[in-house]
Amino acid sequence: MTRPPTPDLTGLPDRELLKLDHQVCFSLQAASRAFGGVYREALRDLGLTYPQYLAMMVLWEHGPLPVKTIGDRLHLDSGTLSPLLKRLESAGLVRRERGPQDERSVTVHLTDSGAGLRERALPVPRSILRATGLSVQEVLDLQETLGRLTASLGRAG
Repeated sequence: MTRPPTPDLTGLPDRELLKLDHQVCFSLQAASRAFGGVYREALRDLGLTYPQYLAMMVLWEHGPLPVKTIGDRLHLDSGTLSPLLKRLESAGLVRRERGPQDERSVTVHLTDSGAGLRERALPVPRSILRATGLSVQEVLDLQETLGRLTASLGRAG
């Protein structure tokens, strides 16, 4: 598949740069929405939303973690993360424990059901990779580029 040439936007007048098709943020938003639909389908049988899946992935990878660490890893604030973890707890997938030394510190642990869900989730990444239509190398290159973009925007913001 041949891609159309990427326009050189550096010499374009401001009016041209203001066009929707020249906005990288719009391209990212459209891709994110498309990913959302693919993930909704892939996660349906697991009973997870995409944000819940991300939280479970962090716990599958690292084991019990403080809520703050999960939030840092997922770039989520506690106002978004706490209800998500409550829903996972209600579903019997995680349990939250207050720290014995500090009641404000809460650690999230997988339950047996939550740990067992990992096996059922194993096919998800491969199905998402297939849905992208990209090679593994293209996905790795894209992740690297997006990582640089995120870091640059974090510094700029």
